[in-house]
Amino acid sequence: MNSIRTCLLMLGLLWNALHGQTQTVKEKYYLSGTDNEHTVDWDFWVTGGRKAGRWEKIAVPSHWEQQGFGAYNYGRDYVTYGKNFRFHDEKGLYKHRFQVPKAWKGKKITIVFEGSMTDTEVKINNQTVGAVHQGAFYRFQYDISEHLLFDRENLLEVTVSKMSANPSVNNAERLADYWILSGIYRPVYLEATPATHISWTAIDAKADGTFASNVYLAGIVEEAMLQVDIKDNSGKIVATTSVPVQANDSLKNVALKMDNPQCWTAETPHLYHAVFSLTRKRRTVYQTKERFGFRTVEVRKGDGIYVNGAKIKMKGVNRHVWWPETGRSVNSKLDLQDVKLIKEMNMNAVRCSHYPPDKSFLEICDSLGLYVLDELAGWQKAYATPVGKKLVKEMVIRDVNHPSIILWSNGNEGGHNKELIAEYSRYDLSARTVIHAHHRPGNAINGIDCNHYEDYYSTKKILEGPLIYMPTEFLHAQDDGGAAAGLSDIWELHWNAKLGAGGFIWDFADEGIVRTDFNGVIDVNKVNAPDGILGPHREKEGSFYAIREIFSPVHIAMKKLPEEFDGKIAVENRYHHSDLKNCRFYYKLVNYKRPYDQQTGLDSAFTADVKSPNLAPTAKGFLDLQLPATWKSYDALLLTAVDQHGLEIYTWSWRIKNNAAILQAILPVKTASKVLFDEDTANYNLSANGIKASFAKQTGLLADLSNDYSMKLAFNNGPVLVNGQSQLLSAKPFSDGDKRGVTFVYAGNLHEIRWTMHPDGWLQLDYSYAHPDTVAFAGVSFDFPENYAITAKWLGNGPYRVWKNRLQGVTLNTWENMYNDSKAGIGPWTFPEFKGYFADVSWMQFNTTQGKFLVATAQDDLYIRLFDFYGISGPKGYPALPTGNISFLDAIPPIGTKLAMGINSKAAVNGPAGELNLPQQAVNRTLFFYFGLPKEEQENTQFIMPKENILTD
Repeated sequence: MNSIRTCLLMLGLLWNALHGQTQTVKEKYYLSGTDNEHTVDWDFWVTGGRKAGRWEKIAVPSHWEQQGFGAYNYGRDYVTYGKNFRFHDEKGLYKHRFQVPKAWKGKKITIVFEGSMTDTEVKINNQTVGAVHQGAFYRFQYDISEHLLFDRENLLEVTVSKMSANPSVNNAERLADYWILSGIYRPVYLEATPATHISWTAIDAKADGTFASNVYLAGIVEEAMLQVDIKDNSGKIVATTSVPVQANDSLKNVALKMDNPQCWTAETPHLYHAVFSLTRKRRTVYQTKERFGFRTVEVRKGDGIYVNGAKIKMKGVNRHVWWPETGRSVNSKLDLQDVKLIKEMNMNAVRCSHYPPDKSFLEICDSLGLYVLDELAGWQKAYATPVGKKLVKEMVIRDVNHPSIILWSNGNEGGHNKELIAEYSRYDLSARTVIHAHHRPGNAINGIDCNHYEDYYSTKKILEGPLIYMPTEFLHAQDDGGAAAGLSDIWELHWNAKLGAGGFIWDFADEGIVRTDFNGVIDVNKVNAPDGILGPHREKEGSFYAIREIFSPVHIAMKKLPEEFDGKIAVENRYHHSDLKNCRFYYKLVNYKRPYDQQTGLDSAFTADVKSPNLAPTAKGFLDLQLPATWKSYDALLLTAVDQHGLEIYTWSWRIKNNAAILQAILPVKTASKVLFDEDTANYNLSANGIKASFAKQTGLLADLSNDYSMKLAFNNGPVLVNGQSQLLSAKPFSDGDKRGVTFVYAGNLHEIRWTMHPDGWLQLDYSYAHPDTVAFAGVSFDFPENYAITAKWLGNGPYRVWKNRLQGVTLNTWENMYNDSKAGIGPWTFPEFKGYFADVSWMQFNTTQGKFLVATAQDDLYIRLFDFYGISGPKGYPALPTGNISFLDAIPPIGTKLAMGINSKAAVNGPAGELNLPQQAVNRTLFFYFGLPKEEQENTQFIMPKENILTD
């Protein structure tokens, strides 16, 4: 591969020479591959762990652990093993042979490493080319012009140490709460420039069209001109200027003013190119270009963060550079995927935790629009000043011209070396504000407090001032907790507070590594790394969609259609720079599939566009749907908002028909029979239309079930009250026309259970209860073996499960989930989870190994709990579950976060939605059960279970 590239490069140089052309741009030649999917094999030797002590081949770029070498370490291993613990201090020795085009002789040639973990020593032809580089996340380079051979192969030797010889580098990067990997994990390449060239530029382009740039020059031996042309996306020159350059100049500042530029924001990511040309006697001797955006970022102390004169609030997330198979060695496709996912959640910001990302990620943030916090590493301890100054310079010089970067972060949670603060503006002409991402008092700087993991009530206090509050970490997405649970409450605080600047959820994706020493198992280091809103391969968890609704820039608060709904919906524009007239809206009137339909989803729909209102940023108004006269004949109303780029913002859904109306459409069964009643010493027995149910005389609970075309059903032992006490007082059979039943009366929290068998086989359950105290959950449960479940199909909110403080992100539809035992953060990352709390259910059909059965409710706002699950792992699953296996609930619990397992163990700390459920007046609910298929479906069923078990002893 290298030889082919060398030949192509040399042919290009020969063509230029033959046609009298001189190279005036920087030329690049890759010695490694370009990313984790396109690699080049180098020779490799590792000093410890797997495959130690012998020369092998290794793909570059990569981490050597992912290539089967060395040993794995998680950064918190030092906590596990104590202060005397040392990581596997492996060294990797790389060798690679390459040729340099003869035409490069006389040019400045540098070797560039985009990233290497961590101490890196470089030799060319047995000669050390410079000081050992320390720091794992930064681009570094060496001038190797004097070390190269142009008439034969060159030998590159690189020694990479997993641990640094500098203790402060280890403290900042290696002793951290993430996977500690090794090796040359980003590309390595050669760059050739003419002796006279532009080294780098720093641009400051303001929203008013003011453009300035510091242009760093090299090899200026005689007078020249420096010209800057500003080009728009079509390549048209829209502004230009030039300044003279004198011999020995190393820095020139150029400035111009452009009229009416299209400004860059996260909502409108307009970009330009600045083309820098060095000319001498009207001949271009060197040219380079930089992409940039016109935008003005201001931190107004005691007020807020402004972009182009508009106050912005960060709807942000923390992101590690990560892919399970290749660790921190990634590619631009993965970077693009992540930016799209962040924007799909209606977020506008990302924090690069806890180190600078790949260059391509920042380029995509520029082009698609995200506000970026670019962060110097320093997990909870800082770099020492000498090495820190070098690394700040490397980070800023690489990233300075990205308009998406609006703030520099000088380390994380105490990893702040305050002696480095002034270093950023030495290289950043725009002098972006420096912040500290912290969780310790005294680290707020430049008017911004970024304190981590404050709860709802402490956030309210902080927002009283005097500092702008922008938590660079809040909530915590381990397993199924945090992230969106409590987010609505906290986000409303920030949105409505003068000093609220939003914040950054921890974090984007589970940091699970494919272990090459354990047959490819994905390892999240137990509770340390499964912190994502998404799974390791970007599997979408329920919080993903809840965040999408909560952060929607089209804010609609209406949860239910009012009694006298006139088609007008209150809406708030939560964009910072965009009018809602630029969005598109349409609605659907829909009917939903019924339980025994073969498909799920919508049965029919009436669709119409909605006129977009003229609503400026932060303004409130109305959407007028102008519904047809027949709108009340449909089951539900759906409203969709689409942004100015043609991407869906969100779809909201509201019931038109209540559960009583839905029930009437599914209750009738064509066949019927006389209801039979009898009793024995233990049970009351009711049967009709081939279905028989028995109820225990001592408890009133369902004791036995069967029908005439399948085995007995194991659904029983209910309704058991999930909270409170009860004592049976009396039981009384009754007749009601052609129906028969039994009424059980209780003392305690449970008041009454009433069982009624209908002639068509529907079994009706009426029950009432009350709780005098707050409870985590309220309702009743039944037993049913989890391992019998195949699918659950329902009309209600879905397809994801919910918590009391995370009811967002689900929509009304007919859904069907297949059984899985997936656990968010642990695996196998199959979403949506089959088990959990499901909201606003009209009916649910269970497909089991014993056949199908159906349950429906006559009242609204029913939750159904399916089987055993938990939200957060720890000493035991959290929060606790109701008794039984399948529950029919009128109230469900909230969930806390990983950090709410200690002092903040109650979900209530993150806002009112996390409070327990208040005492209720008596709850009266009716459930209808059908334990079998309707006769017409039985006739179409290819396989019918035998009435008796044909197996004998």
